[in-house]
Amino acid sequence: MKKFLIIGLGNIGEKYAQTRHNVGFQIMDHLSHEEEFTFMDAKLGAIGTFKHKGRAVLCLKPSTYMNLSGKAVNYWMNKENIPLENILVITDDINLPFGTLRLKAKGSDGGHNGLKHVQQVLNTTRYHRFRFGVGADFSKGRQIDYVLGDWGEEEKQALPERMKRSTELIRSFVFAGAKNTMNQFNGT
Repeated sequence: MKKFLIIGLGNIGEKYAQTRHNVGFQIMDHLSHEEEFTFMDAKLGAIGTFKHKGRAVLCLKPSTYMNLSGKAVNYWMNKENIPLENILVITDDINLPFGTLRLKAKGSDGGHNGLKHVQQVLNTTRYHRFRFGVGADFSKGRQIDYVLGDWGEEEKQALPERMKRSTELIRSFVFAGAKNTMNQFNGT
């Protein structure tokens, strides 16, 4: 059975739960609700599993904090023997307008410390990443406050539909592959 590892990046702890920077965790939680699985504490993170059209999907919310996410990704990839082409890292992106979804097969870390650490540990930029746009509605020098801040009211109203679309993208990646998923979801 083909195995996939889906990683939602975020920071552990209640104070980060509803922040823009934790959208990876939020998408994972939405997926667990839709697929009716539970996350259990495990080594370097919380793990949950489900099956989709004959494929096994392992979902991970690293407990290493954002800047050390690569440790958890590498550990679970190796432990579960999941090939690099079957991993998907989900993260926030200030370079995309709020709610924009973008799947890429490779690329730079875009200044994102979580992706930077994943690339360092895996020693490659050739892994799939799903960027969820959080926008850049902040003044110079206020980026950290913005990404670690809670969603605005308009964003909160739009999030349920964006979460649903995000989980559709994940299932498409698992079943239809990256190229088909990019064609269907990028920019939507």
